[in-house]
Amino acid sequence: MRRFDYSFLEKESIPSNIASMLFAIGRNKTTSDVFKEKYPNVFNNLVKIAKVQSVKASNAIEGIVTTDQRIKELVNESTEPRNHNEEEIAGYRDVLNRIHMDYQIIDIETRQILLLHRDLLERKQTPTRGMLKTVDNVIMQINADGSRSIRFRPVPAIETPQSMEQLELAFIDARSNSNINPLLLIPCYILDFLCIHPFEDGNGRMSRLLTLLLLYKTGYDVGKYVSLENIINKNKGMYYQKLYESSSGWMENHNSYWPFIENFLMTLLSAYNELARRYEIIKDKKLSKAQRVEETIKTTLGKITKEEIHEIWPDISINTIELELARLLKEGLIEKIGNTNGAAYFWKGK
Repeated sequence: MRRFDYSFLEKESIPSNIASMLFAIGRNKTTSDVFKEKYPNVFNNLVKIAKVQSVKASNAIEGIVTTDQRIKELVNESTEPRNHNEEEIAGYRDVLNRIHMDYQIIDIETRQILLLHRDLLERKQTPTRGMLKTVDNVIMQINADGSRSIRFRPVPAIETPQSMEQLELAFIDARSNSNINPLLLIPCYILDFLCIHPFEDGNGRMSRLLTLLLLYKTGYDVGKYVSLENIINKNKGMYYQKLYESSSGWMENHNSYWPFIENFLMTLLSAYNELARRYEIIKDKKLSKAQRVEETIKTTLGKITKEEIHEIWPDISINTIELELARLLKEGLIEKIGNTNGAAYFWKGK
C-alpha cells in the first residue's frame, strides 16, 4: 500500500527555482495585505469577478458548461439551475461560498471532505454524493488516433478509506512541523488526493476547492480576488503534464512531488502577479478613466467584458468604457470575442 510521508520537505534541499518562487510569493503577499486595507472597495469588486471566473473555469475543465450570462446569474443566485450542467455549476458555487465564509472551521479531515463533496453534488442528487467510491476507477486519456488508454490507476476502492485516513494523518503530522513550508505541503496533499481519486465523480473539482481551502488556512487568500481555477484552465496542458510527471511511480512510492509543486507555485505566483498589476493601476492617480480601462484590459490574463471592467471601476460609466473599447478596437490594440451583449475583449498590443 502507498505510504504517505512528507518528511522529505524538511530533509531535501529545495530546488533553486522553487526557492525563488517562494520568495516572490511572500513578497507579493505582503504587498497585497497592505493594499487590501487601503482599497477595500476595489478588492470587494474583485471578489465578485473571481467567483464567476472560478465557478466557470473549474467546471469547464470537466466539460461542464453553460453560457456566460447563465454562469453570472447562477453565481449571483438570481436564478435556479435549468439542467444537469447548471445543477453541478450551482453546487460548485455553494461549496466555494462556504469555503470563502467558513474556511476557519473546516478542517482537512475525511469527514469534512465528505460533507463538501455531498454539497458539491447535492443539487444534482448524485446517489454517491458524500460517499467514498465503492468501485474501482481509472484515469483515461484520449490518444491522437482517437483511441483510449489508461493513464493512471488510482487506489482500489477497498483500500480508499484507509488511504484517506493515512493521508489525513500524514498531513496533520507535517502541518505541525515548523520546518516544513506549508506552501510546499499543499500541492503534495493535493497530488496524493488526486492519486487516491476517492470519489466516483467530482475529484478534480474537489481538488481545486481543497486547494483554495488549504491556501486560506495557511494565510494566502489571493484565490479570493484572482481565480486560481481560471489560471489552471488557461494552462491546463502544463497542469496535466506536471500531474502526470509527479504521479509516475506513485503507487510504488517512487514518485517525485517537485514537478507538481512547481506548477502549483507558478499558478499562485501568476495570481499574485495579476493582482499586483491591478495595484499599479490603482496607485497611479494620474491615469484618466479611459487610461484605466486600457490598463485593465492590458493587465488581465485572458478576456474581460465591459461589465467586469465596470465592476472593477464603478466610477467609470458603461458609456465611457464603450467609447474606450471602440477606440482600442479601431487602433487594433484589442480583439473582440462574441456578440454585442456578451462580448469579451483581450489585449493584442502592437
